[in-house]
Amino acid sequence: MVSYKKNIFKRVYTFFDKVEDKVRAHLSRSPIFYAFIGAFSILILWKGIWETLDRFLPWLTGPYLILISIVILLLTGLFVSSFIGDAVIISGLKKEKKITEREIEEIEKESQTLEHIEEQLKNIEAELHIQNEQKLDK
Repeated sequence: MVSYKKNIFKRVYTFFDKVEDKVRAHLSRSPIFYAFIGAFSILILWKGIWETLDRFLPWLTGPYLILISIVILLLTGLFVSSFIGDAVIISGLKKEKKITEREIEEIEKESQTLEHIEEQLKNIEAELHIQNEQKLDK
């Protein structure tokens, strides 16, 4: 019985995984429409959660909700990463520059590397041209 349940779960998971890939590929062609669908879906999710809490836990009001959510977010490690972000924390711990400044420096380094590679290719091309001329002269 357990393997049957795993098999059904795997089939359902695989089905939705394939459908998700197709839907994302299609919606990625229209990013603004994709954003509206995402925003609408998130809003109705939270509206549903809100109404469910109101119906089943009417005593759960603002201060209690804040306390419970902070405790859950702290316990799961989502509090800091949700509001600050992992990249900001890591760059602060490493005492690095801002991410945007670092990206500009990386682009400049990459540009210099590409220029160097282009020079090397030109030199190789010139050497090959000279070798071909020498072979033709013989």
